[in-house]
Amino acid sequence: MRKLVVLLFILITVMGISGVGIWWAIGSVGGEEKTVTFVIPQRRGDFKVATVLKEQGLIKHEWAFSLLWGLLGGVSFNSGGYRLRPAMNTLEVVRRLSSEPDLYWLIIPEGLRKEQIGEVLTKILGWDDGKTEQWNNYYQTTTAEYQEGVYFPDTYLLPKDESGEQIAKRFIARFNEKFAPLSEQFLAKDIRWTTGLKIASLIQREAAGSQDMNLISGIIWNRLENNMKLDIDATLQYIKGKSGGYWWAPISVADKKLQSPFNTYIFRGLPPTPITNPGLAAIEAALNPQETNCLFYLHDRSREIHCSETYEGHMENIKKYLL
Repeated sequence: MRKLVVLLFILITVMGISGVGIWWAIGSVGGEEKTVTFVIPQRRGDFKVATVLKEQGLIKHEWAFSLLWGLLGGVSFNSGGYRLRPAMNTLEVVRRLSSEPDLYWLIIPEGLRKEQIGEVLTKILGWDDGKTEQWNNYYQTTTAEYQEGVYFPDTYLLPKDESGEQIAKRFIARFNEKFAPLSEQFLAKDIRWTTGLKIASLIQREAAGSQDMNLISGIIWNRLENNMKLDIDATLQYIKGKSGGYWWAPISVADKKLQSPFNTYIFRGLPPTPITNPGLAAIEAALNPQETNCLFYLHDRSREIHCSETYEGHMENIKKYLL
């Protein structure tokens, strides 16, 4: 930034009296000392930083900003949110936008468990081990309803100084917002939202894509109604946690004997909590299962689903598609 000021001084000296105009042009817009968040999108496309700064009343002239940014070397802008004030002059705005943002973009994919989200937060926000541990344990000692499943997968703009508790509440608020339009439908079908969310989490992990979700939902509901064990591999993966450096690692025959209430090969019914944080498509699939007589399913090596009404038919599908 010192280099920028020197270059600007040289430019003004060369231009002489017109330098007064430059000093005026780079001056602050003025006004209230309020702080506003200026957001540079992840995919900038035709997003013009100087134009938007001018439209939001944060600089006087686009050309003055572009001049100063060019003197800085025209470095690339970092996506994210920047806290700016109209009282800042253009030099201060340039300096702020040439540093790290105050808010970071964060994408939470569908199907991550809470600890995986914690790893993403740690990487983006630079948490230490203590903060990561606090995130992983948040709500663990309070209510099962918020231990897993309600940290909604979406795109967020997170303040770097926000605590894990604040971020958890932000994710839960987004879940409540997205789930609200469906709550009456769950109520009309006499399905508790916690039950629907558990089923949605199983669907999210078991489906090869949204095209499978309603069928898998139908099969899960069929098994529950027939008082069958669910025998879902993803619940074993949830029990194992991070294995060999990987989440959701392949399971073995021995894993089916793991002693845990999450083991659906041992215990009938649904696991105590969701096993992951499902997206809206999986939640809607839990609400709208496909009518089917199937009780078993598998995916072939091309991730195409095949289902069967009987165990014998399922074994034939294994021989046909997997062996």
